[in-house]
Amino acid sequence: MGKPLNTVAILSVLWILSACAVGPDYQAPKQVNNIDMTTPYQQSEKLTTWWQAFNDKELNRLIQEALTENRTLLQAQANVQRAYAIFRDADNDLLPKGTLDTGYQATKNSTVLSSDNNTITRGYSTGANLTWDVDLFGKVRRAIEAASAEAEQADILWHDAQLQIISQVATSYGDYRGAQFRLKVAQQNLTNLQQTRTIVKVRFEAGFASELEMARIDAQVYAVEATVPQYGTLLARADATLSALLGKKPGTLALDDLSVLPQLSKPIALTQGENYLRYRADVASYERALAATTARIGVATADLYPNLSVSGFLGFLSGPGLSVNGQNESWNIAPSLSWQVADLGSVKARIRQAQASSVIALAQFEQQVFDALADMQFSLQSYNFSRQQQLSTEYQWRASEKAMTIAKQRFEAGSGEFLDLLEAQRDVLESRSQLALLEQQSFNRLVDIYRAFGGGISVI
Repeated sequence: MGKPLNTVAILSVLWILSACAVGPDYQAPKQVNNIDMTTPYQQSEKLTTWWQAFNDKELNRLIQEALTENRTLLQAQANVQRAYAIFRDADNDLLPKGTLDTGYQATKNSTVLSSDNNTITRGYSTGANLTWDVDLFGKVRRAIEAASAEAEQADILWHDAQLQIISQVATSYGDYRGAQFRLKVAQQNLTNLQQTRTIVKVRFEAGFASELEMARIDAQVYAVEATVPQYGTLLARADATLSALLGKKPGTLALDDLSVLPQLSKPIALTQGENYLRYRADVASYERALAATTARIGVATADLYPNLSVSGFLGFLSGPGLSVNGQNESWNIAPSLSWQVADLGSVKARIRQAQASSVIALAQFEQQVFDALADMQFSLQSYNFSRQQQLSTEYQWRASEKAMTIAKQRFEAGSGEFLDLLEAQRDVLESRSQLALLEQQSFNRLVDIYRAFGGGISVI
């Protein structure tokens, strides 16, 4: 058994020699310009629970259903499983590969010699066939690094898919409630106009109102009636979008008729000194892509050097007696060296490709950092502006209602002009409809804050 022991010794030496790895050792960027990037990516603890702050049972139910039924999320989850399977396959490449084989062979006239005429020989072999690509220059290890980074990227993209789907569900829910609310407002406005029309009609029949006044109030009634189908269309669209996100047939959501947009009981707040970039899955995804492309440089560079492979057999070879004993033990070891010396131009071209890919990946990562910061800043600003606009419009609507009440009282008493009443009613209709739209807009921009901050924003 001395020969196998020598083989083990040789393999051990080769293993030690394979400790080096060509190509750059990856270091994650610490800064992008003056932006600190030392805080590693972290999935927000509130990624799927942030919406409980609205205390809206319907919204929470829809989000939970989407997280289990949405097909895009199922794809992203399966992609994670596939990426880690690829990584495990690459990780096994460092170890020798082998098969257990057994075979039988019978041969007649095995040679052209006359002495072998009509001679039948029989034999079999059984044992282990092993092959090992000795990773002398780290090609396999760099490939493992790349596969590991890509698997981590897939996992991060799974987090991002959750974030995006939840945001889409929340936005569509806001559209649904907003359409319900605006439809309700339009119906209330229509009821008020019809009451005014009844008064004008009575005065017209009594000779106190003109035909022009009747025509104008009719025109205003029809104008509001025309908006009802529009809001119905918006409601149907939101229902269809929500149904698709939840993997349901349209019209089966079974939402109630509350027509109330979710509201936060407390304001949102930013934690001083918090690096919210760490919650951005898109930024982390690009960083992992950069790590993978950097490792690919080492994979390409290793082809500049010879590749050593070792194959061997350990088992039994039996002749005509078909016996298995120590006399027919067999082993062999066959090292081979290959080198792409005649194709080094192509090898160097592949290295340059890998290096260019790394430069591209770095630029994409840095640009994503800038885009993420702009996204976060704009989401906060647009929400604040929307809230200011909503508050001013609410004051406008209340003032318009007061003016309409006064104009209506004067008109009914005979001391006011019909045109004043008509104008006041038009102001109320426009301001109330605009307020409903802005309430929906503010909610959707709040969703944008959640998405932009990776679900890491806090509620005071």
